[in-house]
Amino acid sequence: MIASVISVRPCLPGDVETCVEIVRGLPDFFTPDTFDTIRSDFERHQGWAATDGDEVLGFAVVDRRSATAAEILWAAVQRDRRGTGIGALLVEHVLDALAGEGVLLVEAKTLDRSAGYAPYEATRAFWERRGFVQIDRIDPLPGWQPGNPCALYVAALRATRPRRAPDG
Repeated sequence: MIASVISVRPCLPGDVETCVEIVRGLPDFFTPDTFDTIRSDFERHQGWAATDGDEVLGFAVVDRRSATAAEILWAAVQRDRRGTGIGALLVEHVLDALAGEGVLLVEAKTLDRSAGYAPYEATRAFWERRGFVQIDRIDPLPGWQPGNPCALYVAALRATRPRRAPDG
C-alpha cells in the first residue's frame, strides 16, 4: 500500500466545481443557495486546495479585506475525510501564508452555539483549536438566512499593538 501525501496548493480555475461538490456533500453545513456564492468567491478571491495527488480533498477561500486583515469565507473537507487532520493542515497553511503576506488578523464566521445545532459544535471547536476567539454574535447577520445567529471569530497572527517599555 502506498501512503498518501496530503499537500496544499493554490486553487486552480478547474477546482471550483470539485469544491462545490465537496460542499454539496455536506448538507448539514451548507445549503444549496451557497453554491453560486462559492463559485463567485472563487473568481474574486484567493483560494487553496488540500490535495492527495490530483484529488482535491478540501479547500479554503479567503477575502483580503485590507493589507493586514482577511476573512476565511469558505473552508470544507470531503465528508468522508473530515476529522483526519486535512482541515487543520489546510487552515494552518492558509494562516501561515497570510502571516507571510503581512496579515495580522483573520476572521471566520460560523453558526453560533445559541442556534442549538449539534453539527456545528465540532466546527466551533475546530476554529478555537486554530487560535480563533469568538468576539461577537450577530443575529441577524446580513446575507445569512433568518434564524441562523453568526458567531464571529478572529485570530491574531501577530500582535497588533506595540510593546511598551516598563515604567521605570
